Amino acid sequence: MAKPNIPIFYACDDNFVKYTMVSIYSLIENASTDCDYTIYILHTSIREETKRQALELEKPGFSIVFTDVSDRLAAVTKNLPVRDYYSKATYFRLFIADMFPELDKALYIDSDTVIQGNISELYLTELGDYWLGACHEQAMVQADHYGTYAESVVGVSRYNFFNAGVLLINCTRSRESGLLKKFAERLAEYDFVVTQDEDYLNLICKDHILWLDQRWNTEVYCKFDYPIEEAKIIHYIMTSKPWHYADCVGGDIFWRYAEKTSAYPALKEELDSYTDEERSRDEQVMFNLVELAKQETERDDNYQRQLNSSVRAKDRVEILEKIKRYEREGRFSEDVEDDPPSRTLMPDEIKYGTKGIKKRVKSKLAFAAARYFVNSLIDDKKLIIKEIKGIENFKNLNTGAIITCNHFNAFDSFAIQLAYDAAEQPNRRFYRVIREGNYTSFPGFYGFLMRNCDTLPLSSNLGTMKKFMLAVDELLGEGHYILVYPEQSMWWNYRKPKPLKNGAYIFAYRNNVPVLPCFITMKDSDIMGELGVKDMLDKNYNLWKEIYEREYQMPLVYETENPEK
Repeated sequence: MAKPNIPIFYACDDNFVKYTMVSIYSLIENASTDCDYTIYILHTSIREETKRQALELEKPGFSIVFTDVSDRLAAVTKNLPVRDYYSKATYFRLFIADMFPELDKALYIDSDTVIQGNISELYLTELGDYWLGACHEQAMVQADHYGTYAESVVGVSRYNFFNAGVLLINCTRSRESGLLKKFAERLAEYDFVVTQDEDYLNLICKDHILWLDQRWNTEVYCKFDYPIEEAKIIHYIMTSKPWHYADCVGGDIFWRYAEKTSAYPALKEELDSYTDEERSRDEQVMFNLVELAKQETERDDNYQRQLNSSVRAKDRVEILEKIKRYEREGRFSEDVEDDPPSRTLMPDEIKYGTKGIKKRVKSKLAFAAARYFVNSLIDDKKLIIKEIKGIENFKNLNTGAIITCNHFNAFDSFAIQLAYDAAEQPNRRFYRVIREGNYTSFPGFYGFLMRNCDTLPLSSNLGTMKKFMLAVDELLGEGHYILVYPEQSMWWNYRKPKPLKNGAYIFAYRNNVPVLPCFITMKDSDIMGELGVKDMLDKNYNLWKEIYEREYQMPLVYETENPEK
């Protein structure tokens, strides 16, 4: 039986081949022999003599192919920005999926690396629908000036910014998504000059990244919390090069492999001849890069500010700025958008539940209209549900329950409705608590849904609230479900879970029913059990925090000056 063949790509110019050779040698030394490997070196002008030297590394199961990308490079642009330690070769990784249409998946590795792990293990990682597999860019996480640049200019959280030096590429999805075309379009719109192609890739691939174990891209410029011997790929980023600095972190590992290649004499000579003047230049390069990041951040016309002024809707930009301000001020329970004018819901205007023929008919019509509407949203991809995790927790409920959910979009309740449908609990109805004004004052189609889709409106009238509380108790006692948004406010597109109010947990505690916490991006939900009010609130919040930090790969941090008590 033929072995699976793993395609691996490097990109370099003639001067960088000697470092590429060390990386390739380390890859070969540690790769599983259960697979074959084709190692492509993308270039525009590598001398034949240099190629012959690299080809000496070939051995059974490992072939090396030099591929000239000159025509492809010219077709994309003649004006790729180049600065300091970057060259045009840094952009070649963008062409892999389109240049090799026969490939479904490929690996790209920067030349300034040493591979200590079995590279087939990385390649065999299942990508699913993700465009790329990558590791977090630690420079963005650990250096505030770079992190601020990532968020303020590129528009990607410092915690969700990836380093493009090691990429597991879903070639099929890259082609389908038009990644190369998107790059050319963004290149024409704005010149990202700090991490260059990495900036473009992060902008284009935002929310389409499978996060890999950081050991697959251990950047020696940054701190890491494991022994370097555990690093599966060591990446000598920026000016941290063992061929320039004898005391470079992980340099001994680099030289252990380098001395077994024919590039060793040239590498050793480069280290020995590297001057103090050149090291001073490196310091200046790093200083310039920091200053450039700061300048780009402060530019009145940087990329994000251009979008805010000319592309994004003005009201949405204002809302996002208001969210930032409310978070700083700790005003989590306050809405950032004004509700429509409202009036008080009086006791004689509302019959909670679905009792009465007229109400049941209206409810049936409303649900039919709502389902048609939701299906239209899904068909039009205005509501995209990739996955429902933890549905077994919903299915296993055998009593009434309070369902909690984070709230960042008007369609959130539709998503939870679909989860309820998937749970297949036809004998238990699904109710949702809504605001007074949504029931009394919402006009048209949405108002019809608000008043008839098993909603439980709150009220500023004490008598109405007594009816509300009795209805909650009765519905939970009958085994039905009630959706409550315990954050109290809706912040548009806000990903973090906000501090919770205790009303939902009081309902659960007094009726001895469980709380089922749901957290949307369509993420995990779980059953909390029969707990005290504060315990349920805390466990709900901690679950949301755990899901947020796991799925978004960033710590939950509020920029709050005066936290809520």
